[in-house]
Amino acid sequence: MESTASYTFSRTTLRIAVGVMFFMAGVCFASWASRIATIQQNLNLSDAGLGGVLFALPVGLMCSLPFSGWVITRIGSRNLLISALVVYSLSLVSLGIAENTVQLVICLLLFGFSSNAVNISVNTQAVAAEELYKRPILASFHGLWSLAGFTGAAIGTFMIGNHVIPFKHFSLIMAIVLISVIFTSRYLKNDKPASAGPVFVMPDNSLIKLGIIAFCSMICEGAMFDWSVIYFKKVVLAQNALMGAGYTAFMLTMATGRFVADQFAHRFGLKRTLQISGMLTATGLLTAVAFPYLYTALFGFLLVGFGVSSVVPLVYSAAGKSKTMSPGVALAAVSTIGFMGFLIGPPIIGFVAGIATLRASFTLIAAMGICVTIFATKAKI
Repeated sequence: MESTASYTFSRTTLRIAVGVMFFMAGVCFASWASRIATIQQNLNLSDAGLGGVLFALPVGLMCSLPFSGWVITRIGSRNLLISALVVYSLSLVSLGIAENTVQLVICLLLFGFSSNAVNISVNTQAVAAEELYKRPILASFHGLWSLAGFTGAAIGTFMIGNHVIPFKHFSLIMAIVLISVIFTSRYLKNDKPASAGPVFVMPDNSLIKLGIIAFCSMICEGAMFDWSVIYFKKVVLAQNALMGAGYTAFMLTMATGRFVADQFAHRFGLKRTLQISGMLTATGLLTAVAFPYLYTALFGFLLVGFGVSSVVPLVYSAAGKSKTMSPGVALAAVSTIGFMGFLIGPPIIGFVAGIATLRASFTLIAAMGICVTIFATKAKI
């Protein structure tokens, strides 16, 4: 059972504090992503070697899923968030000082592990803020994470342009994160449980369905992250300067969609929002497949961004209201199912593209968007 002690600050204060935590998490991840090429060059890694090293990140994240769900019932989401975000920023710095492949793999395992602990705990805090508002606001927090991604990428571009080594770049980000934690942690909700629950609870049918919805959407999201540039290069045949245009279009509408999703869900309901999201995702992908030209593919990727933008935050919001599990454990359960989409999506695309075509792969991924609509229709939400 969780403590029922009332929150002593205003709901706006809690919302700002949680928003800052989301933003710091996004800046951490984007800072690492912006310097991958630099670290690859510094360690003389081949593309294949880098691909193998990068697999340590999702492995660390998956290892963290059961741990985070368990520990959050022991110390509460506030304490887990504070400690995990500190470790997250420290592990970011460690990535900048790794001198060989083995060290980089170990650091990435820790980075992925702490990343997911931050994810589950900060979303649990977001659910607590949403309860105070009595209306959907969780998607806007994810919008801040996306906005932080642009900010972190811009900082990374500046650092690269000025030949700042990753260690100094990451140390600056760590300092900003630690200062933010110091000044905002006292405004987070202290939800330390009065008594710890069981180590593992089998999620009920409603949570499994939410997890499947997240799974299908995250396959689509992961595909866009890993394959959108390649699709524009090999299928759309875009010029070098425009190969990243599809990814940029996707990211812009995904960030924008997260800032409007709460209002849309409040007006039309969670079920209708998820149904439309799945339809937009499928329509966008099929448009890019049927008309693989620059402007039509761009339009399709814009639709995909809008489609996937709201699914995960709204599913997390619904999971946090579970009647059978505490918010933290419910979020861990749904995250475990959903994140499998990130793991298997990109390899499936590569496998299907190998035996058929990349357009065939994207057609298969479009089916996942349709599945979001189908499962949202069947779910009792």
